Amino acid sequence: MKIKPKFTTYKKKVRESFERQNFMKLIDAKLIDIQPGYCEIHVPYSSNLTQQHGFFHAGVISTVADNTAGYAAFSLMEEHSSVLTVEFKINLISPGDGELLIGKSNVLKNGRTLTICNSEVYIVKDGNEKLCAAAQLTLIELKNSTDKKLIK
Repeated sequence: MKIKPKFTTYKKKVRESFERQNFMKLIDAKLIDIQPGYCEIHVPYSSNLTQQHGFFHAGVISTVADNTAGYAAFSLMEEHSSVLTVEFKINLISPGDGELLIGKSNVLKNGRTLTICNSEVYIVKDGNEKLCAAAQLTLIELKNSTDKKLIK
């Protein structure tokens, strides 16, 4: 079953929103792919993103899971809507020990207000991709709202 976006310029809206996230710039995240109900984000290794063992910090892994889900959901929302995370649960399956984090998220259910997504975060080490974390997230569509910065 192919999911259809509610407007044709959804990719542009997602990319512009992603570019406004200063935290994504701070962690050098790249928006790799956006399709209706799907998003992929990559984060290269940096020692600034690690915990005490030198692995990617769980906060960075969680951020990737959250952002991929947010933009997967956002891709199916109305043109004049914005998105916020309501809740998420994450399982850290293996250490973030590698050169690259890859986050992938798919919409499981796109409702009128709430969207449920599944995110998987992989770690790449020596060319091998391994599941690092899995999350389920609930996102809310804020209709007739913008995600542009409101506070100056």
